[in-house]
Amino acid sequence: MQITTIGLDIAKNVFQVHGIDAVENVVVRKQLRRGQVLAFFKAVPPCLVGMEACATAHYWARELTKLGHRVRLMPAKDVKAYVKRNKNDAADAEAICEAVRRPTMRFVGVKSAEQQGRLMQHRTRDLLMRQRTQVINVLRAHLAELGITAAQGVEGLKELLTIIASDEDERLPADAQASLIVLAAELQAVQTLIGSIEKRITVQHRGNEASKRLETIPGIGIVGATAITATVTDPKAFRSGRDFAAWIGLVPRQDSTGGKQKLGHISKQGDRYLRRILVVGAIAVLQRARQQPKKYPWLTQLLARKPFKVVAVALANKMARIAWALLAKGGTYRAPKLAAAA
Repeated sequence: MQITTIGLDIAKNVFQVHGIDAVENVVVRKQLRRGQVLAFFKAVPPCLVGMEACATAHYWARELTKLGHRVRLMPAKDVKAYVKRNKNDAADAEAICEAVRRPTMRFVGVKSAEQQGRLMQHRTRDLLMRQRTQVINVLRAHLAELGITAAQGVEGLKELLTIIASDEDERLPADAQASLIVLAAELQAVQTLIGSIEKRITVQHRGNEASKRLETIPGIGIVGATAITATVTDPKAFRSGRDFAAWIGLVPRQDSTGGKQKLGHISKQGDRYLRRILVVGAIAVLQRARQQPKKYPWLTQLLARKPFKVVAVALANKMARIAWALLAKGGTYRAPKLAAAA
């Protein structure tokens, strides 16, 4: 019997296949080693293949698409509801096969290798920035043990690095100074690596028309614009800007029943990296609004009624909706007054 749908549970080395025919009879249920996967699917006529959107899923989706199969990736949390009882590879593959045929299932767009490469730039930069923060905190903590402190910020850090590099400061024992010099060198190396990655991100931004249009939105800089364009495969997969904001995790959680709406904190589901970038950008806009309240009347009125961080999340939500509109419908951002005049 011809296989029409396959649920593929992927892993590092052992893959589980669950295939059914047109009348939903189980045709194949077997384990494959990593080297056997492509050979198996070459022998199978083109069919619908479902997988969970997890590590290496985009690679396998691209490879199976080349073989003529129709591949659909699904969020793992949405597939979990179709697991009948105990969790194992065979049950997961069966659940994937069942979930991929549901008409209401949400699917994840398959990213190209180029898109994944652009996202790796952002992930690497984010890792290096966390490492930079760790090194700075260690430097400050070690010097504080010797009674040496400085103000927060870049100027305070420069003051501490000057003390570490000096041979005349008697407050630093020789062994302590030797260790701190190593940490200072590591800080400089990490800062250089961050700069090189940011240059590549800037080059990517200049060569991407959609990214340049997103940069016109207040609060979305080069990093935010390139991150959004690299993450969003197809903006029209979202029905509206609100769906896009909900996908990022910038809408309140609901616990509503009996016709009564009860909204809570933001869900914090979705893409944490994009959410953080948008909220940080919103905070920068709010700080500017405090300095120039007449230029931002909406934000000024909102700040008078709501806490600062609540307004920041609300503005980040609005930025996400505007970003979706520019990606899905084209155009560039226009200030509210200019939009009203047009």
